Amino acid sequence: MNTSFQNQKPGLFTTIALLTLASGIVNLFWGFIASASVLSTLVGIICVPVTILPTILGVFEIVYAAKLLSAQPQPILPSQNIAIFEILTFLMGNIFSMVVGILALIFYNDLSVKNYFARINTTASVSPAPAPQEEAQEAAPTPLEPVELEEEEEPTKPKRTRKVA
Repeated sequence: MNTSFQNQKPGLFTTIALLTLASGIVNLFWGFIASASVLSTLVGIICVPVTILPTILGVFEIVYAAKLLSAQPQPILPSQNIAIFEILTFLMGNIFSMVVGILALIFYNDLSVKNYFARINTTASVSPAPAPQEEAQEAAPTPLEPVELEEEEEPTKPKRTRKVA
């Protein structure tokens, strides 16, 4: 059996990884430039947390793309959340990341990409060996006897006294 063919990444998978990496770099620069330009005004100082969001998304994109591009496949799921946040970057004026997010969602639904994600997620997880029947029966817990609960009396509420003003 040819193992190199089984471990070969589909073209769309590599495309997702490269586009996500490029979008991460663009978002890093976009966030830095937006933050720097906003800091020049008094009202902009209040808006700085909004301009930092593309930078944070860029860091997540670069980390995710690095996992996808690694030489040894790591168990990782398709990140539809990153793709959705990429689409939402059009609110910041970043059309490139919006296009990358749309393409990522489309490519995640491709059959070869789904099969590759399933393959790298199943090969990485090793299931434990089943225990022999004799040991399993001995190790089975014994059933517990039913315990009768005593009925507790409900505490009485203290009476409130009204204060006369």
